[in-house]
Amino acid sequence: MRRLPAGLSLVLLLTSVVAAGPQEGAVINSMDDARVTPPKEKGRVESVEGKVGKAVKFSFDAGCKTQFSMINNRATPEWDKAEGFSFWLKGDGSKHFGCIQFIWNEDYAARYDVAFPLDSTEWRKITVAWRDLVPVLPVPSCKFLDAKTGNAPSKLGPLWFGKWWYWRDDAAHSYTVDEIRLEPKVALDTNLYLPKGNPLERIQAKVKAGKPVSIVTMGDSLTDYNHWANKPINWPTLLKEKLKQKGVEAKIINPAIGGTQLRQGLVQIPLWVAEDPEPDLVTVCYGANDWESGMRGEMFRETCRETIDRIRRATKGKTDVLFLTTVPGLEMWATRAELGEAVRASASERKCGLADTEKAFNGVASDKRSELFCRDKVHLGPPGHETVAAAVLAAIEAGK
Repeated sequence: MRRLPAGLSLVLLLTSVVAAGPQEGAVINSMDDARVTPPKEKGRVESVEGKVGKAVKFSFDAGCKTQFSMINNRATPEWDKAEGFSFWLKGDGSKHFGCIQFIWNEDYAARYDVAFPLDSTEWRKITVAWRDLVPVLPVPSCKFLDAKTGNAPSKLGPLWFGKWWYWRDDAAHSYTVDEIRLEPKVALDTNLYLPKGNPLERIQAKVKAGKPVSIVTMGDSLTDYNHWANKPINWPTLLKEKLKQKGVEAKIINPAIGGTQLRQGLVQIPLWVAEDPEPDLVTVCYGANDWESGMRGEMFRETCRETIDRIRRATKGKTDVLFLTTVPGLEMWATRAELGEAVRASASERKCGLADTEKAFNGVASDKRSELFCRDKVHLGPPGHETVAAAVLAAIEAGK
């Protein structure tokens, strides 16, 4: 049995880096003679010197989205007895991230992703709990992994190394992987970090005192700076301006990506955590793409709760969380109402801040509603962005 050095540690987000314990789990793949199927294009694999013996180096070219290298390992019943898996990783020293994807039970709608950082060129052990794998599509078969209450890890398919369509960061990058193992035990943070009182107490206090704040704005095309509808004006920038008018300098980190869904935003939490490990506030605004892909009330409620929990665990409870209810579309004014109810319910259950943007839009006179949107009647025009920014600021100032 290979002996791994103890004492290696690094704090990460959805992945945890831990020292090798006295009882190692079963080897999934030693990577000594791994059979790897390379991507059809924009990527390659090679056998290189590893942590112990040989390892596999994965290299991807720029524009590598939807390109995967695949290792044809399949799960066994033993996986249900473990709490996760681990692998040794050597990154390329960049600020980019790699990603692993699994297909569950040969159902290509049931996909699970997890991201890992490439910022170190030294070997380090990455440990992934089953709960860290994110089900990235909103279909009934794509449940969170749990051998007792969710989808069994024993039905996971081959390991896919690469990035699916929803990644914006598809720059050239490389990393080397060695010795993939099951982990019998994984140290889990089970603290929900529930606020004792006002869920936005800390950000509210800073704003009142005129202190600088940092805000992460998770979301889809309604929040994404890069979307065409947001080029003239967007609500995060308006929020920053409103705070400045109150004497508060705000740093906005905007990881929003047009076309994405809430679960896909969960995979990329490590990216903004690497930039700011403890922002003062994280806002979350999703819904339209989720709905179009089949997400409905109860599943959205579960995913919202999971989002709140993951943000708080990622920041060790140092960050306030503010959920926005799903913004209506002009021609889908009440269609997605159950998503708004799901947000309100999960915010109440997890004592999370709430900006009821759906309610704010409903408060606009019916003959003025079209002015909230741009020409496609879906994305926001300047009055719509103003309404969202005002609702977020009001929630911060009210502290709820």
